[in-house]
Amino acid sequence: MTGRLNVVADIGDGFVVFDHVQKSYDGETLVVKDLNLSIAKGEFLTMLGPSGSGKTTCLMMLAGFETATAGDIRLDGRPINAVPPHKRGIGMVFQNYALFPHMTVAENLAFPLEVRGIGKSEREAKITRALDMVQMGAFGARRPAQLSGGQQQRIALARALVFDPKLVLMDEPLGALDKQLREHMQFEIKRLHDDLGITVVYVTHDQGEALTMSDRIAVFNDGRIQQLAPPAALYETPENLFVASFIGENNRLEGTIEEVGPRSLVRLQTGELIDATPVNVHRKGQRTIVSIRPERVEFKPDMMPANAHTLDARVLEVVYMGDILRTRLAVAGSDDFIMKCRNTIGQTRLEPGQTVRIGWHPADARALDPL
Repeated sequence: MTGRLNVVADIGDGFVVFDHVQKSYDGETLVVKDLNLSIAKGEFLTMLGPSGSGKTTCLMMLAGFETATAGDIRLDGRPINAVPPHKRGIGMVFQNYALFPHMTVAENLAFPLEVRGIGKSEREAKITRALDMVQMGAFGARRPAQLSGGQQQRIALARALVFDPKLVLMDEPLGALDKQLREHMQFEIKRLHDDLGITVVYVTHDQGEALTMSDRIAVFNDGRIQQLAPPAALYETPENLFVASFIGENNRLEGTIEEVGPRSLVRLQTGELIDATPVNVHRKGQRTIVSIRPERVEFKPDMMPANAHTLDARVLEVVYMGDILRTRLAVAGSDDFIMKCRNTIGQTRLEPGQTVRIGWHPADARALDPL
């Protein structure tokens, strides 16, 4: 696995900067390893990764709830390692909402304003504006227990925005919501970000959520950023096998490098020879995984480009997913090769046991990471 230690050329110019930041809880094991990251003012950056990858620890260090073992964290050019959380001017939204149950909605929003010494008339104006932002203007007198989960999350978001913070941090804020409401709130949060021009650092393990909302995504694994890129670049051009596997569904065919160049020839386990873009493979004889996205695979000859790679495949399973037909195939030694086809009028329906010829454009194959 190739970890990326320096993901930007100059980390000094960002609104939020992690400068060679490390974190250890026991003095021996680093859960965050030499993090260098610059976040622009007004950017929506998502820290994405599996549990234990270091993303939440980074967010907690930025918030001030954890202390960096080494390195500096800067906000708007000012070092904040020694600044307590309540003096950083940062809004926070958590998965569990963290609303005070004994307070009304308006009182919950008033609390961060009161601790900042803001007068009553200004408090009331800010509370009204924040509730209107999240379309909850009529709910100020209710208590959290009288609200649905989605309404509570809107209030938690309003409370994070009510004091006009420089930066808003969100830690798995939609994790407790059902799928439909979660998708709706993704667009609501992104709309607020665009309308207000605020800087957002968002933590999630949900790659679909990250792709939908982010300007850039930092993919974490084992305490390091594996790749930092806009959503489309991250999905289309993953820089290693972890990123390719973690972001979206991904087919993997094992093979050996036969020739190295701008396009490398790879001999698959079953003897077929295909070409692929080499990523982190550099010499003949290296074993590699060829990555191909399921939606780039076709089984109709007239849909394939003239220079398509084609292989025989046996249909193992067809799953109806509404808008998509997801077909699992046996291909070149793999029994878990996935093809996704849009469910359109006239679409050919494959059946288990059927043999078909599949293909993809060579540019859609990437030879990732020597094994």
